[in-house]
Amino acid sequence: MKKPKLLIIGAGGHARACIDVIEQEGLYQIGGLIGLQQQLHDKILGYEVIGVDNDLPVLVKEYQHAFIALGQIKSATLRISLYERALGAGFDFPVLVAPTAYVSRFATLGPGTIVMNGVIVNTGARIGKNCILNSRALIEHDVIIGDHCHISTGSILNGDVSVGEGSFIGSGSVLKQGVTVGTKCIVGMGAIIRHGLDDQKQFIGEDLA
Repeated sequence: MKKPKLLIIGAGGHARACIDVIEQEGLYQIGGLIGLQQQLHDKILGYEVIGVDNDLPVLVKEYQHAFIALGQIKSATLRISLYERALGAGFDFPVLVAPTAYVSRFATLGPGTIVMNGVIVNTGARIGKNCILNSRALIEHDVIIGDHCHISTGSILNGDVSVGEGSFIGSGSVLKQGVTVGTKCIVGMGAIIRHGLDDQKQFIGEDLA
């Protein structure tokens, strides 16, 4: 059976990691990438940058499926904007899961979310749309992650943690069981979160006791 074509929106480092997962999973045929004007016709791991954001309404006639492959650290604003723009153009968004990841059959993943190599998503976890669960992140039982979040490499979200929409959880951070992180928060690399964070708060560098 012929694989459906997938358009990748983004042409940087995170796009390269997404391509690797897409090839491993083997469910979609990558048709090309959307990048910046100066990137047109560049090749990313053998795939051509075939257009820019303004081309999405035309490209949807050929590519039913799209994926946002732009990274997120300080803000989810651009990822959200691209997702909504592509959704408005009529694209569908698959869920991508690396074969080396484990996702419980009792967990749910929203459209446009990617689960990268070595990630564990345990029972009862609910992950929103357009999220990045980056390499070796541990999402424990009954965790809730809102839309447009990036859970970065090696982070640990213990049971019943809640993360609000548009938040970033940095590499190697640990969130204590049951804590709530609000919307649009930034948790820095290696942080230990023992108590909740209000909306739009940043916690970088030291333990939150």
